Amino acid sequence: MKKVLIIGHFWPYRGGSGRVIGLVKYLPEFGWEPIVLTAPLDEKPDPQFRIIETSRDCVLGFWKKLFGFKPGEDIGHRVRRSYRTISESPVYPFLSWGYARIMEIVYYPDRHRSWKRLAIKSGTELLENEDIDTIISIWPVTSHLIAKELKGTYQIPWVSDFPDLWSQNHNYSYGRLRHFFDQRLELKTLLAADALVTVSEPWAEKLRILHKRKSVYAVTHGFDPEEVNSPPAKLTDKFTITYTGTIYRGKQDPSRLFAALRDLISNGAVNPEDIEVRFYGLDLDWLANEIEGYGLSAVARYYGTVPREIAFEKQRESQLLLLLNWDDYQEKGWHSLKIYAYLGARRPIITVGGSGDDVIKELLDETKAGVYCRTVEDLKNILSKAYLEYKHKGEVNYEGQVEQIDNYSHREMARKFADILDSACQEK
Repeated sequence: MKKVLIIGHFWPYRGGSGRVIGLVKYLPEFGWEPIVLTAPLDEKPDPQFRIIETSRDCVLGFWKKLFGFKPGEDIGHRVRRSYRTISESPVYPFLSWGYARIMEIVYYPDRHRSWKRLAIKSGTELLENEDIDTIISIWPVTSHLIAKELKGTYQIPWVSDFPDLWSQNHNYSYGRLRHFFDQRLELKTLLAADALVTVSEPWAEKLRILHKRKSVYAVTHGFDPEEVNSPPAKLTDKFTITYTGTIYRGKQDPSRLFAALRDLISNGAVNPEDIEVRFYGLDLDWLANEIEGYGLSAVARYYGTVPREIAFEKQRESQLLLLLNWDDYQEKGWHSLKIYAYLGARRPIITVGGSGDDVIKELLDETKAGVYCRTVEDLKNILSKAYLEYKHKGEVNYEGQVEQIDNYSHREMARKFADILDSACQEK
């Protein structure tokens, strides 16, 4: 069996891309033995996986010790909490701006840059002692820098994968000067890559324009076929609408849902005692305020962060699942990892936001796993029909096409990556 070194943080055992777990589990079915080079893990992974776990390092290690921070503590989180106490102060905008500019410099090209030295050392030891046929770098950005160094030394084919783009990132938060340096570093780094991969065809086209003469592939995320909701879980007695995960304020907007529910309740189309809207994810004070502003405090509730297994459980038992699309009408390639978890849950998906002319809409149309609602009126119509079905049958029927949905499994994702790896090796 050929061997592939996967460089990147290993979600769900540590924050990172969901690509890694799918590739590690299913690449062996297609003739590839994966070895993961990762930063220190927060949890111990499945013993069947072969993991090279580096020691821990930190860009701000000296300063953390000086000011009494714990080794794994996020300085940014501590600073943001401090900001809340002075948010009404006239100096707050200046402090916020100054902190952001400093972090742009300190965390260039990302906050994991100090991992590079450790990972190259561990990767070098592996490559000196074993025959590795190819490399995949995934996330963070530093993983691509590590892969470039190892490829340059050992002349191994290298596939660079982008679950999120680099300088073309849809959620890019830095200024123009930082963007100039990011794009320059991206071009210089990926010049050595044998192939580039990303999660959608619109993003693949962006990469083709920036990285001319490179082989670029689109391979979507996926769901784990071992975690599919089969046999189906018992559904909630209430008409539940569930959202799990982060909401990016200004980029994703739940207000359309709140407006639709407020109108349906006020005109008597929906009994508020029947319905519950559930949000599971990071602490969002603004979300609670928005719920209250729409008069839905008795209907919608925020439950905070829950373990991954609980999130899956809540998805599977829900009557409807809510997906908040990216509210940028120019962004047609954003593929939420969440929608694949929802496909595995096999419950109807309601999507709001975005242009309605994007990869999310295409996926829903293909799989029949849910519907896209462009306006509040569209959403009211869909919710009314679903609610009437719930009242009549006790549940909302799921109409997803299993054969089409299975094309978006981790197994299928791994098969496509195996083809790309085989091609990269043959070309060399």
